[in-house]
Amino acid sequence: MAQPGKPNKTENDKNSLGDEVGRRAKRKQRYRQQSKRTAWFGLGMFGLVGWSVAIPTLLGIVLGLWLDERWPGQHSWTLTLLFIGVALGCLNAWYWIKQENRRE
Repeated sequence: MAQPGKPNKTENDKNSLGDEVGRRAKRKQRYRQQSKRTAWFGLGMFGLVGWSVAIPTLLGIVLGLWLDERWPGQHSWTLTLLFIGVALGCLNAWYWIKQENRRE
């Protein structure tokens, strides 16, 4: 039972949630009005995603070739590390895209 002059805890929670939603909506709207994205931004993002996939893939290939020279085996280190590099690169690209979406 609420004491006189003091709001219920659930009322405070509802007010704080409403305030937070309002702040985020205003910030998002202000960002969209201020930020006019150009073609250069799109090219930059395209490059960022491309490099974030390419670098781990190339590192996996180079390390795989080196391991295949040192310890040849039944399975190819190069192919294994190529797939691992592509997977890590895709996760990396997904992270950067997610970060950019949060900024909006």
